[in-house]
Amino acid sequence: MTTTTTADDRITITMSERTPVKISLIEWPIVARADRHDGKVECQANHLWTIRVREHRDGRRIVYGWMRAGNGGVPIGWRGSDGGYLVAPVAGRPDDEETVRSIRRVGGIIGDDGMAAECIAELPAETL
Repeated sequence: MTTTTTADDRITITMSERTPVKISLIEWPIVARADRHDGKVECQANHLWTIRVREHRDGRRIVYGWMRAGNGGVPIGWRGSDGGYLVAPVAGRPDDEETVRSIRRVGGIIGDDGMAAECIAELPAETL
C-alpha cells in the first residue's frame, strides 16, 4: 500500500512556549527524527516517544516531541508530555546550533536524552 500526502494534510503541534501551531505536512518535511517504544513490538507498547525536526523551505524549523500512551495501556490518571520549539533561520538558512539546543530541550521534556542525541545525529551534516 502506498501512502500519499496531499496539500490538505495538516497536523497540529503542541509547543512549549507559545500556542500550538498547525502546519502542512508537504510544506514542512521531516529532516530528522528519533522514535522509541517500550514493548517488544510497537503495537503492544505501553509508552511511545518521538522527537522530530521539520524544516520549511524558508529555513524555519520546528523541533517537537512527545511521550504518549501506547496501545498496551497505562495506569488511570497517567499523563504524557508534549513540547516543541520554533527555530528561526539565520540569514535565510536553518539555525543548526539553535536546532540542536531545541532538540536537547525536547529530550528533557519527554525524559529521554539518548533520543535527543539520536535525533541530532540524523540532522543534515555540515560540510567543512
